[in-house]
Amino acid sequence: MTRVKRGIIAHKRRKNLLKHTKGFRYGRKTKYRAAKEALLHAWTHAFKDRKRKKREKRQLWDIKINAAARELGFNYQKVITQLIKNKIKIDRKILAELAEAHPQVFKQIVEEVNQ
Repeated sequence: MTRVKRGIIAHKRRKNLLKHTKGFRYGRKTKYRAAKEALLHAWTHAFKDRKRKKREKRQLWDIKINAAARELGFNYQKVITQLIKNKIKIDRKILAELAEAHPQVFKQIVEEVNQ
């Protein structure tokens, strides 16, 4: 019977997993078992923190809109409510950017919806 060399698939799987541990410290970048454990935690935190990043951005937009609206004598709730009532579809990201970079345009929008 001829000799059969095995382990090609297993070696490939381990090599692919170790590609993702570049930059890890100590044995976590070279030892398969430690690397697998490290990636399990790293990918969990990465997913969770992508969601957290989005949440924090949305909160920041709301704060910027509220601050700009208060300078004009309104508040966040009134501005958003009036935008919805007047069927003006500008998302909060754009409103926050306008409030920060182009206050004149933001002022025009707020005055237009509150007439």
